[in-house]
Amino acid sequence: MPSVAFHTLGCKVNHYETEAIWQLFKEAGYERIEYEQTADVYVINTCTVTNTGDKKSRQVIRRAVRRNPDAVICVTGCYAQTSPAEVMAIPGVDIVVGTQDRIKMLDYIEQYQAERQPINGVGNIMKARTYEELEVPTFTDRTRASLKIQEGCNNFCTFCIIPWARGLMRSRNPQEVIKQAQQLVDAGYKEIVLTGIHTGGYGEDMKDYNLAMLLRELDEQVIGLKRIRISSIEASQITDEVIEVLNKSDKIVRHLHVPLQSGSDTVLKRMRRKYTMEHFGERLTKLKEALPGLAITSDVIVGFPGETSEEFMETYNFVKEHRFSELHVFPYSKRTGTPAARMDDQVNEQVKNERVHQLIALSDQLAKEYASDFEGEVLEVIPEERLKDDPSGELYVGYTDNYLKVILPANDEMIGKIVKVKITKAGYPYNEGQFVKVIEDDNVINNIKLSS
Repeated sequence: MPSVAFHTLGCKVNHYETEAIWQLFKEAGYERIEYEQTADVYVINTCTVTNTGDKKSRQVIRRAVRRNPDAVICVTGCYAQTSPAEVMAIPGVDIVVGTQDRIKMLDYIEQYQAERQPINGVGNIMKARTYEELEVPTFTDRTRASLKIQEGCNNFCTFCIIPWARGLMRSRNPQEVIKQAQQLVDAGYKEIVLTGIHTGGYGEDMKDYNLAMLLRELDEQVIGLKRIRISSIEASQITDEVIEVLNKSDKIVRHLHVPLQSGSDTVLKRMRRKYTMEHFGERLTKLKEALPGLAITSDVIVGFPGETSEEFMETYNFVKEHRFSELHVFPYSKRTGTPAARMDDQVNEQVKNERVHQLIALSDQLAKEYASDFEGEVLEVIPEERLKDDPSGELYVGYTDNYLKVILPANDEMIGKIVKVKITKAGYPYNEGQFVKVIEDDNVINNIKLSS
């Protein structure tokens, strides 16, 4: 039985796609082994979101070549799509496939084994108009299942290379989304995370269909699904219709990730982001009125070219005023090939770092304040794994629907189940919880699946 090993760099979408590629290999009779072992085929799923992503991708490729010089080395993903020649030039790389046509990978391997000639299978992603169906009926190592619903992005923000790596917006057929969601629930998953390159843009390329309709249909049609999480949604995509669906649903969780990037209109204009702070603020206010207790997390880039201390303070004050529950803060880093990398007025590293620390301190404070609102409350948690570095081996980590990370005493039986937990001590990054009870729903079916 031939063996295959995978290494995934980058985002949730890449992790999803690696699982999909593994399904293809599994059907072809391959055995999956760890990347550190000697495999017949190595598949490296690369990232190109930053220059460092490219560099890490190259290091991982070289590691596979060193481990087994006779193996077939396949490189896929975003870096392969944007720089196929650069990837082909790495000694030992045999097959390069970009962010589409992954279905052809096994044919390429056969072709390579017969002809022993390197294969460049990267096409022009800007011409892709249809969503490439990749099935993932189950995941190797997670309790939350990702479900990819769209591909590509039409925004062309000045700091971002991703449209060139992923092409333009393509939404997945809603029937396929619902069918796969049901498959995942039938495999025992209680929570599904809707993911994509520009997830909230789902349906923008479709006639008479949109994200709100998809959410409504998932809610109504998928039997046994307990939680629906949207991995990310832009402020401009949070329509009144979406808010109404969130309001009515008892499955869509009280947590949204809404990327801000900057809280200054002048910086947003230079970033070519498609909203103003007034609009963003108005959407947040409306969301919180509809969904009390909603957690809103966000991404912020500090030190974008030309960012003045006044512009930075606009971001700081906006975050403080709207009480985000947690931020991912990134210092701006030049991405070769993007307009922002060529802009004058690059901010120096020291200033960037000071601003990053200021925002992280604010984020930590807001996260603690948000969590403290739930101290003493009983919330539903899905335990995901044992707490690392816990000498007792009895503590587990899981998430509430509103994305609080909770440590609680549990056991392996509870992993992936929904349990009621009382938050005994609020904190950040962890809250402490006390187990109350397992929610008994279709457990008979689950227990059969769990024990098999």
